[in-house]
Amino acid sequence: MEDATTRLLGLDGLAVTAVADGPHGPVVDLVTADERARRCPECGTRARRSKGRRVTRPRDLPVGGRPTKLRWFKRRWRCDEPGCARASFTEAVTAVPAHKRLTGRLRSATGAAVADGGRTIMQAARDHDVSWPVVAAAFTAHAAAVLPTQPRPVEVLGIDEVRRGRPKWEFDEATGTWHTVIDRWHVGFCDLSGGQGLLGQVEGRTAATVVDWLAARPKSWREQVRFVAIDMSTVFKSAIRHALPAAQLVVDHFHVIQLANATVTEVRRRVTMQVRGRRGRKGNREWELRNRLTRAAARMSGDLVAELEGELKGLPPRIGIPILAAWNAKEDLRDLLARARTSPNREDVADLLYRFYCRCVESGLPELERLATTVQTWWPEILAFIHTGITNAGSEATNRVTKTVARDAYGFRNPVNQRLRTRCATTRRYRGHLDPR
Repeated sequence: MEDATTRLLGLDGLAVTAVADGPHGPVVDLVTADERARRCPECGTRARRSKGRRVTRPRDLPVGGRPTKLRWFKRRWRCDEPGCARASFTEAVTAVPAHKRLTGRLRSATGAAVADGGRTIMQAARDHDVSWPVVAAAFTAHAAAVLPTQPRPVEVLGIDEVRRGRPKWEFDEATGTWHTVIDRWHVGFCDLSGGQGLLGQVEGRTAATVVDWLAARPKSWREQVRFVAIDMSTVFKSAIRHALPAAQLVVDHFHVIQLANATVTEVRRRVTMQVRGRRGRKGNREWELRNRLTRAAARMSGDLVAELEGELKGLPPRIGIPILAAWNAKEDLRDLLARARTSPNREDVADLLYRFYCRCVESGLPELERLATTVQTWWPEILAFIHTGITNAGSEATNRVTKTVARDAYGFRNPVNQRLRTRCATTRRYRGHLDPR
C-alpha cells in the first residue's frame, strides 16, 4: 500500500509513510528515499553521522482534487570531510529543492498557467493559493525555458507598431532637455509564414530600433527573409531598405482601403461644411449614408448600389457630385486590390490603375489627388501585394492579443514584463497549447 501511495503521489526521492485525514484534506507523511540526498552538496561525500531530524511542510498541487498537506521528516547530516567548508547539511531532493517551500511541480504549474494557460498573475496566484511574487518568478523561469533565445528563420516577416500605456520622460540637468525613459510605442516582429507568432518586440517606433533588432539576428537569418509586410510607414520602409536590402516590401491592402475610406469621409465632411455651413447631422442624407459609403460595392446587392448612386445624384450638386466621384475612385482602387491572389496579367492591372488615376485627376478634388499621389509613391509595394497576396493580418492579430493581455493585467508598469507576457500569449499555438485535442 505504501509503495502504491508513493507512486500515486509522484514526488521523486520521497516515500509516503502514512496518510491521515486533516481538517482541510489529507495529511501525508514523507521520508527521504533517495540515497543521493545523503551526499554533501559541497564536496559530494556520503554522510554517516546524523544531527537529528527536521520537519518541513512543502506545499504541493492538490491530489485527487483535494488540497494535500505534506510533512517531510528529513535528516540533517554532518559532513566528515576534513577539507569541506560545509559542516552540516539537510536532505534535499529534485522534487523539493533546498531552501524551497514549494514543490518543483507546483512552481512549474503556476508559471505554466500564465505562459501557456493565458491566466493573469493574480488569477494563477489565487488558483494555486500562493503569492503573486512567487507566480511572477515562476512565470519568468518558465518563459525562459520554453521561449527560444533566437527565433527560427522566417520567409515572410511582418512588422507593425502597437501603443501601450503612458510614456515617461526624465529631465537631464546636464543638457537641460527631456528625454524618453519609457516609450508608449512598441514595434513587433511576427512570423507570417511559419506560425511562430511574435518573434520579438522593441520599445520605440524609430528606424534605429527596427534596424538594431534585425542586426541582432544572424546574417543567415536575415538572408532568408524574402518578404516583409508593413503598413504605409516610411519609418519601417527606410529600416527594411537598410537592414534587409534583398527583401521585397509588401504593403497590406487593409491600410490602403482604410486610407481610401478616410478620403471619402474627408470629401463628405468638407463639402457639407462648405454648402451647409456646419457639420452633417440627422436629416442630411449624405450624413445618413456615411456608413454605406465606406462599404464595398462588391458586398452590396446591385439594387442597393443603384439606390446609393441615385441618393447621391439627388443631393445638391455641390455635395453629391464630389462625394460620388470620391466613392467611385475608392471602388476603382478596391477593384484593383481585388485582383490579388488571382494571378492577374500585366494589362489588367495597368488598365485598372489607369482608370483610378483618371478618376482622381478628372474629379479635381484635392483629397483624391493626395490619395493618387500616395498610391503612386507606394505602388511597387502595392503591386507586390497584388502578385503575392501577402497581408499583415498576423501582425494586427498580435496587436489585438497585446492589448488584451494588457487589459487583463490592468496595465503594466514594467515594459519588459509586458513584452514577455505578450510573446508567451502569441506563441501558444506554435508551442501546442491551443490544440483542442
